[in-house]
Amino acid sequence: MMKNFSGSTHHSNKTPNHIRERHKRNHGAFSALLVRFSLRGYGFCMAALFLFCFGSLFYQLNGGAPKILLDIRQYLGESTYLDDHGHPLPRVLPFPSQVVYNRVGKCGSRTVVILLRLLAEKHQFNLVSSDIHNKTRLTKHEQVDLMKNISKIPQPFLYTRHVHFLNFTRFRIEEPVYINIIRDPINRFLSNYFFRRFGDWRGEQNHLIRTPGMKDDERYLDINVCILENYPECSNPRVFYIIPYFCGQHPQCREPGVWALERAKQNVLDNYLLVGVLEELEDVLLMLERLLPHYFSGVLDIYKSPEYKKVGNLTGTVRKHTPSLEALQVLYHRMRYEYEFYNFIRDQFHLMKKKIGLKSIPQVPAYSPAFLHELSLRTPKPLEEDEELDSDVEDANSWLVHP
Repeated sequence: MMKNFSGSTHHSNKTPNHIRERHKRNHGAFSALLVRFSLRGYGFCMAALFLFCFGSLFYQLNGGAPKILLDIRQYLGESTYLDDHGHPLPRVLPFPSQVVYNRVGKCGSRTVVILLRLLAEKHQFNLVSSDIHNKTRLTKHEQVDLMKNISKIPQPFLYTRHVHFLNFTRFRIEEPVYINIIRDPINRFLSNYFFRRFGDWRGEQNHLIRTPGMKDDERYLDINVCILENYPECSNPRVFYIIPYFCGQHPQCREPGVWALERAKQNVLDNYLLVGVLEELEDVLLMLERLLPHYFSGVLDIYKSPEYKKVGNLTGTVRKHTPSLEALQVLYHRMRYEYEFYNFIRDQFHLMKKKIGLKSIPQVPAYSPAFLHELSLRTPKPLEEDEELDSDVEDANSWLVHP
């Protein structure tokens, strides 16, 4: 019995040691596993932190919104289409002392430039309007030189030129506030097509002065033939025109597609105080007067004055007419990215008007997907841009009342 007990006792003493050894091995493996997961989690956290910091730095150096623009947006509040009650507004609207208007061709910018010349004299800000109209894309060195020259203009200033968006922060130069105006893409194209050939009401020979090398077979080329037979002037990439002004200087910005479209949208959200639509020009001027009173105060009074209208009547494009239904449908398809951007800008503009408290009057688009039942060039008769003639400014200055 003792033997059996002893045998039983010996067996019972051996079992706990075996279990303890097994537990020790399992505990060691579990500890190693915990260390492995801890190191992996630590590495993941450090990588996430690095990416966050790098992304933040990249945003600041490559498109971070100027502080003044953020201040103005805080002034406007964070309202949306569904909620028009933002944060309490500060009493004083921030005053941007650096404004760039990289005006899009044939979108009424000549109207605004002549107004700015009058306003600059009235409100005593520096207006610098470039006389370069045909160089919108720049080399890297040209970009840096231009941005440095712009930043040296005595403040407050407003600089205007036909040029694709310049990313100042990419080169560690203080970013100005951008403004711009665009237009229904087909209307813009038609205005440019006929203006290049026949000029405007400033003189019958104006078109010959602008395009002396244009041969008659090109000058009198029927626009339907140009579109339907796919002439270079009436096809991509030339009709992909508005988006590059907001996309920027990257070569891919000139290639019709989603990349350029999305980059242009993001630049508008990050860098532009206001992008208006020409079809609602009076509202655009009113918005500029509200947002930039130091530059645009009284602009609507000037724009609506009979004396100013006399200047505007000289610049309407002549011989402009509507292409055929078939040609317009083809053109609309080629400009589908332009129209997506135009609709985005129009929605943003209406949202901005809502934030300000300005009621929008519904505007019927000139061309829409279910378009072309009744065709007309609905854009009103604002001034066309290009060639700011000194005589125009002298005529306008003759009635300007100085404060």
